[in-house]
Amino acid sequence: MAGALAPRSCLPKEFVMLRRSALRGVLGMLAAVLAALGTQTVTPGVAAADVSVAARTVYYDASRAGEFATNFHQAAQIWNSSVRNVRLQAGSPASVTIYVDSGWPRAQVTGLGAGRVWMGWQAVNQGYDRTRIATHELGHILGLPDRRTGLCSDLMSGSSAPVSCRNAYPNAAEAARVDALFAGTAAASRAVTAVAGGYTWSGAR
Repeated sequence: MAGALAPRSCLPKEFVMLRRSALRGVLGMLAAVLAALGTQTVTPGVAAADVSVAARTVYYDASRAGEFATNFHQAAQIWNSSVRNVRLQAGSPASVTIYVDSGWPRAQVTGLGAGRVWMGWQAVNQGYDRTRIATHELGHILGLPDRRTGLCSDLMSGSSAPVSCRNAYPNAAEAARVDALFAGTAAASRAVTAVAGGYTWSGAR
């Protein structure tokens, strides 16, 4: 009908206001959820950066290791692929110096990540694997003592394993121990003091 007024809403005013208020609340909750998801997405990146910063670099000098320098570089790569809290790198200032002589391989540990290592021709001439020896001796520098289990799977078993053993990789327990030592706990510091000293491939400490 001409001139008729448009129908007005039959809903009470109070109901309309309540509905608008509820809508605003839902939108607010949605914004909060999205913000939380955004924070969770960023967090892993921050954590990864923290792990990277925490890793300690131990520099070594293999310039005196003669033809065995390559074996020590390989040994460093093996440790770097096995642990996350420390990195072995050729360079200076070196806290680890590597030598070669006619005796037995050995390590003189002066602190966690510090000391001297000798690659000895006596073990090489008997047929022991060069890279296994190098990785083993660097294991002492990283805080591990000898474990004469006789098992080839144990890097720190040293010469107690058969001469034919070619395994140059630390097992899971050995790698975990190095990571724990370089995590910097008080217990680890006491353990480092306990293992400081001299180790020889052919015999007990």
